[in-house]
Amino acid sequence: MEHFDTVILGAGAAGMMCAIHAASRGGRVLVVDHATAPGEKIRISGGGRCNFTNIGTSARNFLSSNPHFAKSALGRYTQHDFVALIEKHGIAYHEKTLGQLFCDHSAKDVIAMLLNEMARVACDLRLRTTLESLERIEDGFAVTLGGDGAAPIRCRHFVVASGGKSIPKMGATSLGYQIAGQFGLAVTETRPALVPLAFGEDLLAGFREIAGVAADARVSCGKTSFDEALLFTHRGLSGPAILQISSYWREKDPIRITFEPAQDIFARLRASRQENGRRSIGNVLGDILPKRLAAYLADAHGWAGPIGDASDKKLTAIASTLQRWEVTPIGSEGYRTAEVTLGGVDTAGLNSRTMAATAVDGLYFIGEVVDVTGWLGGYNFQWAWSSGWAAGTAIAERAG
Repeated sequence: MEHFDTVILGAGAAGMMCAIHAASRGGRVLVVDHATAPGEKIRISGGGRCNFTNIGTSARNFLSSNPHFAKSALGRYTQHDFVALIEKHGIAYHEKTLGQLFCDHSAKDVIAMLLNEMARVACDLRLRTTLESLERIEDGFAVTLGGDGAAPIRCRHFVVASGGKSIPKMGATSLGYQIAGQFGLAVTETRPALVPLAFGEDLLAGFREIAGVAADARVSCGKTSFDEALLFTHRGLSGPAILQISSYWREKDPIRITFEPAQDIFARLRASRQENGRRSIGNVLGDILPKRLAAYLADAHGWAGPIGDASDKKLTAIASTLQRWEVTPIGSEGYRTAEVTLGGVDTAGLNSRTMAATAVDGLYFIGEVVDVTGWLGGYNFQWAWSSGWAAGTAIAERAG
């Protein structure tokens, strides 16, 4: 029988961050994961360079049944705190668009940083290790581990940092939700988020012809909109604007696309008509949009003939279509390609300051498994750092 102050299920961003702080006052901490390496989502994120936070992070960048829940953790361990840690370890980074911070070299630098911090406070890490059973006992939890790290364990605190259901090929499961249910915590509806959207064959036939074409757009669903790039694919639509809106989209809802939202397309069409009326409408649209997209839209809507023959009414209709194009997805690509899971352990059963289950002493939920889901752009990593810090700090205070 082994004894630990804290056992953390999940060696991802939230789990490792929690371990670092839970062990900061000498508590004995064990991190277990069924994967063969720690931080696998960190490794593949940001094209291998890890979009590790966003300089503009605030609670408004997150979806949750309780929009106020994330404020405490995000406000006490901020993006600036994590950037300071990155700089302390000499990791070079740069800012891309919209406040997104990336490593200059590799996402592996962030993993190495976290492992070094864990080693500094003597955390125990066991990979290729599974949770076989978890039971509440008088002074904590009885844990049975299987796999390479198989052992019966007793611990005072148990932290669930097992993530959501996104990217199952990397081993994502529903285990965190099952543990919540075992101890009487509610789980909200879960669904794929930050995910490409799929379309029916009526639209796909045309989309396939322009697969790979990207365009600047405002993509809206209901009252929510994002101004970023969208990408046509063989399955439908992707790109940052689509991934963002997918978190707000529901089945049967249309999405509205405004191409080149910063431009007055009608004014540009009318100017082109005055400059050279012999040019075709499709050719003129190719000055405003990517040429393959312009040709597709002109053909799909029957915008033929020289622009000189088009009346103001027709040009207004063309501009209106380009800036209010409604299409209805038939679904998403699902958890296979989703970057995160929307929904999770209901925050009504958690303490926003400590991430502890209010009805189960010593049980904590952090990171993606919780019903707090960030926008695209480093926000979900910041939630992992902040929630992991909140739980780890609270555990260290109890242990100390």
